[in-house]
Amino acid sequence: MSGGQDGPLAGRTAIVTGASKGIGLGIARRLVQDGARVVITARGEEGLRRAVASLGAGRALGVAGRADDPDHQVDAVARAIERFGGVDLLVNNAAVNPAYGPLMEVDHTAARKIFEVNVLAALAWTRQAYHAWMGEHGGAVVNVSSIAGLRPAKGLAMYGAGKAMLVHITQSLAVELAPRVRVNAVAPGIVTTEFATPLYAGREAEVASAYPLGRLGEPDDIAGLVAFLLSGAAGWITGQLVVADGGVSLVAAE
Repeated sequence: MSGGQDGPLAGRTAIVTGASKGIGLGIARRLVQDGARVVITARGEEGLRRAVASLGAGRALGVAGRADDPDHQVDAVARAIERFGGVDLLVNNAAVNPAYGPLMEVDHTAARKIFEVNVLAALAWTRQAYHAWMGEHGGAVVNVSSIAGLRPAKGLAMYGAGKAMLVHITQSLAVELAPRVRVNAVAPGIVTTEFATPLYAGREAEVASAYPLGRLGEPDDIAGLVAFLLSGAAGWITGQLVVADGGVSLVAAE
């Protein structure tokens, strides 16, 4: 894949966490198409190698590690600056959900892991990028939340609580980091990825029937929105949560 040298993100460098597959890889691919260079992170080195190969080694760099590991965060930001000359854009996409089930039965260790990866790590990545580059040079951040953070979703209460907190953090950071850095969030509905498979596997048509647009999401649906929010076209947008869910959040829950 070759990047668009004259695209809306030409000359910019982005870090996308959790980007060896799924929504994260879709976002990284769109950013490269729009002219950016990308540093992608994930836990598995082999998955990252495949992802970088699909993006183009000259436009992408993979850095393996856990999203909630401070040393990994420092390393990825430093390598982005060393390899591509800066960290202009950040997409906090990495997420886990080891606590599927009723809130009253949630394992506290699993709950803590959700907050560490889905919430605190996003804040830590933003701090690191800000102190290393964005604070002086400016930039934009997009946090990937979920419609599970907007209203109760069966089996996803703890995951949703973390995503709701991420939205509040987004709004607070938008105020704190302005005017140098814009911070926004997106809230996808169910997107057909490996991560979301338990929510639709074997019954995709049934699940999709609840969506006014008649289908589940695809990574490209989220990638285009994220790319817009990172671009100059969204230069007067900050602190916002943009829902991309095929209209399902407009339908009353059963």
